[in-house]
Amino acid sequence: MSSFTAKNPHRRSTLIVAFIGLFFIATSMGNSEQARAVDCIDTACLNVYTQNGKIVIEGRKGSGKAAHVSPKPVIKTTPKARASTSPKPMYMPVKKRKPASVKPYVAPTPRKNVIPQVVAKVVPKVLVSTGVSLNDRLEKLLPTGAIAYQPQEGALVNVPIIYWAQLPAFFTSKVSIIGEVIDVTMRPSFLWSYGDGTFFATTNFGAPYPSREISHTYNHAGTYLVTMLATWGGTWTHNGISRAITGQIRKFSVATVRISKATTPITS
Repeated sequence: MSSFTAKNPHRRSTLIVAFIGLFFIATSMGNSEQARAVDCIDTACLNVYTQNGKIVIEGRKGSGKAAHVSPKPVIKTTPKARASTSPKPMYMPVKKRKPASVKPYVAPTPRKNVIPQVVAKVVPKVLVSTGVSLNDRLEKLLPTGAIAYQPQEGALVNVPIIYWAQLPAFFTSKVSIIGEVIDVTMRPSFLWSYGDGTFFATTNFGAPYPSREISHTYNHAGTYLVTMLATWGGTWTHNGISRAITGQIRKFSVATVRISKATTPITS
């Protein structure tokens, strides 16, 4: 050990600094965990995320700890009553008379006071709440839209078909949870698959004719399975602060399109 210290003094100091640094990191992590544990006692902890195709809104506030206090019964005692002593009977001298003699007068003995029983008054259990725990969880479903297209009948080869999504431009919801108000806003983006191996990604919803924001031309007659994947993402706002919603929600819509051959040449 002495040779190690003599030959590598710089390395030894480096190890000491590293150990000190690890100690402070571990201490700060423990403190941060404790801080996070008590964050929800005075202020609400809120979170909005996606799960199983739904918007999940969670809220938690308070420690939820409660102590049951059972005080000892209060015994109410009545002081004992002392029994009064009766005076000794007094004998009055009576002059001798003939022929009758007078019996001596004996004073009545007073009745002793009855000692009352001790009454124990029991105080019921008291629930002392050190913090009320409020937990709530809400789930919201997003709308599922259908695929619309023109023309719905008589679609021909080499003639563009116009598509659009029958969905709202955005989804909004105002939610009240554990006494807090949250605004949720989500918007979709789209991935179209026209059934012939062609894909188209866009944030536009499309519209009927004369709009051609989303359109496709088929080169061969047949029946095509058209799918539209709507991917929803957005933000939630609380007390004027906006945050991104964790995760996304994907919704599929399907339509069957039949394309026929033109019987006569099409001229522009």
